[in-house]
Amino acid sequence: MTDHETNETTVEVPVTKQRPETRGFEEVLFYERKPAGFWVRFWAYLIDLLVIAGLTAILVKPIFALTGIETTSIPWYAPYAIVSAILFYGYFVLMTKFFCQTVGKMVMGIRVVSLKSDSISWMTLLFREWIGRFLSVTILPLYWIVGFTPLKQGVHDYIADTTVVHEESFRKNRLMKKKHIEGSGLHDTQAF
Repeated sequence: MTDHETNETTVEVPVTKQRPETRGFEEVLFYERKPAGFWVRFWAYLIDLLVIAGLTAILVKPIFALTGIETTSIPWYAPYAIVSAILFYGYFVLMTKFFCQTVGKMVMGIRVVSLKSDSISWMTLLFREWIGRFLSVTILPLYWIVGFTPLKQGVHDYIADTTVVHEESFRKNRLMKKKHIEGSGLHDTQAF
């Protein structure tokens, strides 16, 4: 026999890849609360204005009428205007802090949520309901921004990192996320 001829049969062994699989992307589906738009928030605000007007007529006006202080055609710095403003802002601050919604928002099925934490802190709330609402009420076009932003946020929402969402309505979103690869061992933190 010659050197190149042999009687042995060759067996093919499958070759495994030594290189780990490259990291790819996978689509992740998740549900999030649907942001409340301009019109539902507008109607909730009108309901709140009616509630505040009723509270002012029941609680504040009789006291000023009994003391003889005029409540019609008064300047903004008059005692009646100051007490009414305190009631107005106090209503929004306290209702939002303790219930995450006002009566108008309860009726419309919407609530205020923080984009950074599970609950709304007092500082965040004061900025949102006091300073932000003052800006939105004073410069009316600032409130119209709600209709044009992705999370339906007004200026007062941007200031406080909050938004208003529907309580019982969700929207489905897709997110591209890096795949988690098992077994490469390059990122293990254990020594042995």
